[in-house]
Amino acid sequence: MANVSDTAKRLPSQENLLLDYVHRLEKRRKGRRAVHIHLSALRPFNRRDQHIRAAASNFEPLIKDLKGQMFALKNADLFFVFKDEANPHVETILQKVRFLFSDDPLILEEDKIDQDFATWYDCEKDFDAILHLVQGMDQAEKKRQTTVRSRMDARAALKVKQEQGEPLTPEVLERVITALVRADLSNLVRRQYICAVDEKMVPEEEFSELFISIKDLRETMLPNVNLLANRWLFQHLTETLDKRMLSMLTKTDSISISGQISFNINVAILLSPEFQAFDDNIAAGRRGSMTIELQKEDIFSDLSSYMFAREFVQDKGFKICIDGLSAETLRMINTEKLGVDMIKLIWDPDLVDAGDEIQDNLRDIVRQRGDKHLILCRCDDRQAIDFGHSVGIGLFQGRFIESLIAEDGRRRELMRLKRRIERS
Repeated sequence: MANVSDTAKRLPSQENLLLDYVHRLEKRRKGRRAVHIHLSALRPFNRRDQHIRAAASNFEPLIKDLKGQMFALKNADLFFVFKDEANPHVETILQKVRFLFSDDPLILEEDKIDQDFATWYDCEKDFDAILHLVQGMDQAEKKRQTTVRSRMDARAALKVKQEQGEPLTPEVLERVITALVRADLSNLVRRQYICAVDEKMVPEEEFSELFISIKDLRETMLPNVNLLANRWLFQHLTETLDKRMLSMLTKTDSISISGQISFNINVAILLSPEFQAFDDNIAAGRRGSMTIELQKEDIFSDLSSYMFAREFVQDKGFKICIDGLSAETLRMINTEKLGVDMIKLIWDPDLVDAGDEIQDNLRDIVRQRGDKHLILCRCDDRQAIDFGHSVGIGLFQGRFIESLIAEDGRRRELMRLKRRIERS
């Protein structure tokens, strides 16, 4: 039995389906028309997925009545083939779609630019032109898919090469650190949100974590080196990255630091001149909106340094979060004595069947410290959220949360677009 991903790869594109449809249309083209809506000519901010879906959804009544067939092409264009009798309805719908994008130069300056918003065809008279156009679309999409597959294959080969690459050596590390001091790393900074999630799976952003992507850094600067081969050298590399992150956080023109944020850092850096310079250069009011994340290995490798650093930064107004705890580790250590404000618990599907002792321990922590004290991180599916809710956890982070945020954004945008259509 073929797996889902293999099956998905074999699914025909909309361009291929359109070409097949046009071939079958040749014998019954009489009494049919087509309209090619050039949404690809819109500005990028007007042709996001939610905009294209909103435009295409206007044709759904005609599709349900079997009066037309819609093809949403990869370049964002729409191609609608319909019966003659539906022509007045199609013209009305097209006016609504035009209104959706009324602020775009394609509409505002249609008389001045050499590009129509839509091209109309009579399938009987213009069949050869339609066939030629659609054949070109299909060939262009096949070429694009071939290019994408080649890039994916190259990235996969690079990943294997990295995993099997040369170990990080002191000499290589020295060259990399020298380069990192001069390099602009702002394009490697990523943001991931920590959210409360209600029973309907609607996320509410609490704060966001900023971090430098090690994966992208390796692909950019060290494609042939296995960074994790030497733990101590890698630790030294992360300390350099921590200093660069502090520098970028100080310069608000480098990266956005609006709202509540967190960032990962080594204990040693908290006691360094670089952190002192960072602290001196940020507004006092910003400290309360910043959470410093520390790795458990870093804390327990030098507990006395951690306790000193923790007291120092908390007195300044920063919050402290321990990152990377498992439920078993959390059960064995007293995080209250460590004086942390928050804890990141790594999601593991085995937690569902971990037994009452571990689950009761999580409920006790939430009961004593509040539902915003524990953050369930690395949430890749809904099961993680359901488990978190069952033990009272109020904050979540991970790829599934990012997908919920994206879906919520699309839903809100569609609602705004529909309201614009209704007002028209």
